[in-house]
Amino acid sequence: MVNEALRRVPNSDGDANIDKVNQIRDSLAVMGDNNTAFSLPQPHLHRTKLCDMKDVELDPDYVNQREQLKEVVASIIRPKIVQGKFLNGKEFVLFFEQILDALNQGEIPSTGSLVEVFNKGILERCLKLYTEQMANIVLPMQGESLQKAHGEQRDAAMEVFGEQHFGRRHARKSVDQLEAEIEQVYKDIRLANEYQSSKLCEAMYTRCEDKMDELQALRLPSMAKFNAGFLQCNQSFERECVGPSNSYYQQRMMKMLGKSKSLFIKEYNQRLLKWLVVFSLVMVVLGRFVIKFFLVELGAWILFVFLETYKRMFWSDESLYFNPVWNSFLATWETLVYNPILDLDRWAIPICVVAAIVVVNWRCYKRMRHGPRWSLPVYRNHKDRSN
Repeated sequence: MVNEALRRVPNSDGDANIDKVNQIRDSLAVMGDNNTAFSLPQPHLHRTKLCDMKDVELDPDYVNQREQLKEVVASIIRPKIVQGKFLNGKEFVLFFEQILDALNQGEIPSTGSLVEVFNKGILERCLKLYTEQMANIVLPMQGESLQKAHGEQRDAAMEVFGEQHFGRRHARKSVDQLEAEIEQVYKDIRLANEYQSSKLCEAMYTRCEDKMDELQALRLPSMAKFNAGFLQCNQSFERECVGPSNSYYQQRMMKMLGKSKSLFIKEYNQRLLKWLVVFSLVMVVLGRFVIKFFLVELGAWILFVFLETYKRMFWSDESLYFNPVWNSFLATWETLVYNPILDLDRWAIPICVVAAIVVVNWRCYKRMRHGPRWSLPVYRNHKDRSN
């Protein structure tokens, strides 16, 4: 009877419900391969009064089959022997109490424990499915996106477990275990996401910090170039620094950029003024001894005198650097030094080298064109005079 009840039902139409029932039959067949079943008909229609009825009032078929069941049970049972000793009634009760305690403590497999063993393989497959799907996520990513992906993959894994697990009441422990293991895997993924985010944002922060230090040391100070580098660094940081560490490094980034810009603005006017004074003196020397062109020397002297006089016309740096004349000069300077066509800070040295080569060649060509000049007078001898 057991084998007949657990026999698989054909499912040519592919009905999902029949597949589930067949799966349950297969599971019960594995656990119930040594069981015996016996069917009894209903004794009487009034089932609530069965205890008060006599055998003559019950269904004759029930009475006959009940007697057959007694014979079957009597043929199956054997005297209980424990450690080679037959147990009497009291000893059997004591032994039975020990068995109950062992069952309650989980030392003896029960229906619930067998269900958990059966569901263990399904649990491992569902956990593997969740882990593989989460491994395809590219880290780092925003915490909200990671939480959303975790929720989707967790629901998918729980849905697969719900379709394949066996039992309801006893499977609850397996469900709780699966949820706990998924949360543990998700915790590890969150830690990995935080690490990758921190690593990436730290690299971006260091790169921007180096960029700001580089802009602080410009040979030709240019506010336009500093602002362009400042904006580029800020945009690249916002674009590439993602994940849970973004907010922390965003605050550090803003603080560092603010300090760098304040320091650059503070030294910008002073450096520019000093650089122009040095440039005017250099042009005086070049105009006098190298180029030997009066207008170059004159223009350099005029620039030098103007700068020295201009500094002494104001009582404070604020009145000096915020003067409309100085601002007009700064606008011209920024246009020449940094523009879409030429970055003079990068090409200043090559341009100076080329200019020096051109000047030297020009002077050599000019000297060769006018011929050599003798530094000492040339005298003719007396014979040449007499002739």
